[in-house]
Amino acid sequence: MGFNKENILIVDDDVNILELIHRHLQSFNYHAYKAVSVKEALVILKDTQIDLLITDLKMPEVDGFQLVKYVSEHYPTLPKLVVTGYPSINDALHVIKAGVLDYLVKPFTKDELKNAVLNSFAGAVKEKENVKLLSNSPKEKKLAYGELIGQSAEIKKVTDIIDRVKDNKATVLIKGESGTGKELVARSVHYMGKYSRAPFIAVNCGAIPENLLEAELFGYAKGAFTGANEDRNGFFQAANKGTLFLDEIGNASLSVQSKLLRVLQEKEVTKVGSQKAEKIEVRVIAATNSDLSAQVKKELFREDLYYRLTVVEIDVPPLRDRKSDIPLLVDKFLLKYGIEYKDRLLGITPEAMELLKRHHWPGNIRELENVIQRAVIMCDKQIEVADLPDNLKFKIEFPEEGLLPLREIEKKYILKVLEATNNNKSQAAEILQIDRKTLRQKIQ
Repeated sequence: MGFNKENILIVDDDVNILELIHRHLQSFNYHAYKAVSVKEALVILKDTQIDLLITDLKMPEVDGFQLVKYVSEHYPTLPKLVVTGYPSINDALHVIKAGVLDYLVKPFTKDELKNAVLNSFAGAVKEKENVKLLSNSPKEKKLAYGELIGQSAEIKKVTDIIDRVKDNKATVLIKGESGTGKELVARSVHYMGKYSRAPFIAVNCGAIPENLLEAELFGYAKGAFTGANEDRNGFFQAANKGTLFLDEIGNASLSVQSKLLRVLQEKEVTKVGSQKAEKIEVRVIAATNSDLSAQVKKELFREDLYYRLTVVEIDVPPLRDRKSDIPLLVDKFLLKYGIEYKDRLLGITPEAMELLKRHHWPGNIRELENVIQRAVIMCDKQIEVADLPDNLKFKIEFPEEGLLPLREIEKKYILKVLEATNNNKSQAAEILQIDRKTLRQKIQ
């Protein structure tokens, strides 16, 4: 008998329980993945399409509560079933608040497990149908939207636009500074909508040499150029029925721009070296950190393509304009790198958090992630001010002094040496290479 299409991830540090649940799920014809720790579970979640999470709560290092919280934020549509041998009202309240649909207490029967799994899948379908109603509830602040995290008014504007375009194939242009998370916005447009099961292909137009970009995007026919020994599909063919994300679109040559325009207009692709056009159905999302309208005026970017790409525009705010989201982003990176480097969740002192909120963040979210990654490596149990880079710390900038008389310079230097030696005159005289009597005279 074949497996059902659902993939179930089981997480428990007790190998016997893990094997028992795995055997039961196989007998129900589900495909199951096993993980003995939260760290192992996150690797599976990242690389595999999981349809249900079954997790224990009490585990060493990082417990199941942290996994449930992480999954609730990063995989909001994934149903969660908790299995525990230590039930309590407090635990139940916590996991229900985090969106857990059912709660099994060990020991349980095979039928109880089966019913809990079925209830979780049924509950997930019901939740999906009511997702708009839930998101409009004034009692709950939604902190995560797909891979986007934030509750600021600025990020709300972005998610409102995504809600309007996610279920259609309108072309979208995402604008924003480097490091603001333009690809995450593109992924949210794709994965939060009804085409989420279709392919999502991301292409960095700035990372591919200009002479290769055309062949990479549209594919090539056998014999099109030296080394083309066979027909090969491009990124457009790979993204058919789904979404193609073109990052740094401003770097595309005028020749590539011309072909892109044809794809958007005619809904067909012609491989390099071929005369045959192939019909294709792809939503194109482009992104840029440059001013495309200025490039149009300089005739570096085609005006007709610019208008084709800007059916819907999304402006991603820089981090300095959404500083209220910094604690949420820090929590995300603390969990990510705490588990990766230390096998546990780390904290951060209020003083260190204040320092992060005060910084201007010219490198945006990418810079913040880099700072947290480095700090997690350097710290022990929690990030302190000392673990953060010096450029984040407040400095008093003194104005430069003009040219001073020799006597003033000598006075300042003697006082500096006395301060460094804790007013030890013998030591100061030795450093200054004068005797103590001369030093005493100069002090007077």
